[in-house]
Amino acid sequence: MNIHEYQGKAVLKEFGAPVSAGFPALSVAEAVEAAKKLPGPLYVVKSQIHAGGRGKGKFKELPADAKGGVRLAKSIEEVESHAKEMLGNTLVTVQTGPAGKQVNRLYIEDGSDIEKEFYLSALVDRETSRIAFVVSTEGGMDIEAVAHDTPEKIKTFSVDPATGIMPHHGRTVAKTLGLTGDLAKQAEKVLAQIYAAFVGKDMAMLEINPLIVTKQGQIKCLDAKVSFDSNSLYRHPDMVALRDETEEDAKEIEASKYDLAYIALDGTIGCMVNGAGLAMATLDIIQLYGESPANFLDVGGGASEEKVTAAFKIITADPKVKGILVNIFGGIMKCDVIARGVIAAVKAVGLEVPLVVRLEGTNVEEGKQIIRESGLNVIPADDLDDAAQKIVAAVKKA
Repeated sequence: MNIHEYQGKAVLKEFGAPVSAGFPALSVAEAVEAAKKLPGPLYVVKSQIHAGGRGKGKFKELPADAKGGVRLAKSIEEVESHAKEMLGNTLVTVQTGPAGKQVNRLYIEDGSDIEKEFYLSALVDRETSRIAFVVSTEGGMDIEAVAHDTPEKIKTFSVDPATGIMPHHGRTVAKTLGLTGDLAKQAEKVLAQIYAAFVGKDMAMLEINPLIVTKQGQIKCLDAKVSFDSNSLYRHPDMVALRDETEEDAKEIEASKYDLAYIALDGTIGCMVNGAGLAMATLDIIQLYGESPANFLDVGGGASEEKVTAAFKIITADPKVKGILVNIFGGIMKCDVIARGVIAAVKAVGLEVPLVVRLEGTNVEEGKQIIRESGLNVIPADDLDDAAQKIVAAVKKA
């Protein structure tokens, strides 16, 4: 689960990390009121969407030479002008794709007098089962580009969970960033605060880009991109309350209600599969035969008829879907349960696109018989290769 920048900064502030004063705004009037609460004379108006690259992004509805999704304002009137242009319009960045995301929230922040910009992030290193930090002097830059072009400017290290943050970790950050004296001490303190926030809230990633040094000699977290481990959210109802469903795909939200692993994709063939490995193989073979999958959907090993019905409804709700492939290898999952779920879903929502069903494993004959006797216009398949070829052919024919 992702949260907005202003929410991430509130979490960091809870753990003592230095952030600038600021207020969220859902309307132009709220943006003006937020600016009036800040000392000024410099304000920053920031679009709040779940994507990076906002500053270099472009609004679809504005001229090509219009400013991006993060703007400086030198007066409250200018804050108002920026808010009018940004709210309700679609911001396209390198991370949103060409469709972009509509800006429904702004963050009005006190301006900072920046001396230097750095990059700092924390994430889970699955190879070492530790929290790893990534540090670079190239703040404000696309870290992927830095890693590709100048990898020597990036320093990574992990933290032993048995000890937590130690003084030598802070010295590593200070040395990497060229900080000495009081700034080095500040860097050590900020690192400990970030680590505490990461562990305390079960984060999956925390990116601060940029981490700045002001001309007054203060280190500040000028941005905060935060995502959480969804498996741990039951422990953090306060973080769940921050979820902005307008930033998520409606089908993925519906899938989460039934504990379905669903990710919307851009293709035309809807897929319902059990098991992540088989699901990935199904996506690959559809691509091999010339079409693209419309989704990743793993119904899991112990899905009920209700769960299967919900999965089918979610697939058919996608207007891009021109055909559906059900590919089930029944181990724990029983083929007859899948068959009944598919039939129930078709009766509930109708079937307007070709449907190919491949069943194998536990209760496979019962499942095939249920499908045959249903009266549905279903294309049977013997194996995955056969199923992929048939659904691709049916979609192209349609």
